[in-house]
Amino acid sequence: MKIYKNHHMKEYSNMKIGGMAKELIIIEKKEEAVEVLKTRKKTFLIGNGTNTLIPDRDMDISFISLNKLNNIEDLGDGRIYVESGLNFDDLIDFTAEKNYSGLENLAGIPGSVGGLIYMNGGAYGSEVFDYIEEIEIIDENFEIRKIKKSEIYVTYRNTEIQEKKWVVISAVFKFEMGFDRERVLELKGKRESRHPLSMPNLGSTFKNPEGHFSAKLIIAAGVQGHKVGDMQVSNVHPNFLENHGSAKYNDVIEIIRTVKEKVKLDSGIELEEEIVIIED
Repeated sequence: MKIYKNHHMKEYSNMKIGGMAKELIIIEKKEEAVEVLKTRKKTFLIGNGTNTLIPDRDMDISFISLNKLNNIEDLGDGRIYVESGLNFDDLIDFTAEKNYSGLENLAGIPGSVGGLIYMNGGAYGSEVFDYIEEIEIIDENFEIRKIKKSEIYVTYRNTEIQEKKWVVISAVFKFEMGFDRERVLELKGKRESRHPLSMPNLGSTFKNPEGHFSAKLIIAAGVQGHKVGDMQVSNVHPNFLENHGSAKYNDVIEIIRTVKEKVKLDSGIELEEEIVIIED
């Protein structure tokens, strides 16, 4: 375990916004995570920061990174053991190498394996939990235990893991044979052309309401391109917010508030954030 006191967190968010944390703790063994959770009052598990908005002020928060927990192992018969700190793209590459099929629709989604499990990340009709057999977690009582997928409440972009503030340590996936390389190349090409990947962003800002697409609702409400300070609703993909240089935390909060307000007035639909917003 490595502990960095008074650590700048700007580079730990894809939005490139963040202030000074009380400490950043790099976990190297899962038992260390239990110790840290037991001995700190206010903690936040930071993955790859691909969907996390961090306050740009001093924070009385101990940030915990599991990125060193990144082992992956082929168990045979289409089953793979993966620790939560592994980059999700590396899991996709591993399934390609083993000719395992299942996660192709999620190829190109940034983040760690644990982060996608935490929120049941997905795309194009597929979700990460579609291919999970069991997960290993630290529960609310600081106990490490394994849970079968059938024993976990999971829905669209939400899981029991979030609601009970569990920490994902690892997972076992079960796949079919026959990796679809053409599908992966197709979707990566779409993301590169349709998403503002060259700008600091946090991916999809809002969940898609049932029967609707947030991007279309934002366009209809006339807020695509809306700007607050250096933060802008993307003209490439309206469900993305872009940092055009020196945007502030409050700029993001204000632009989210405006988009939700305008969409509600136009369509009557209340958008719900998909990104994680840290409040200190």
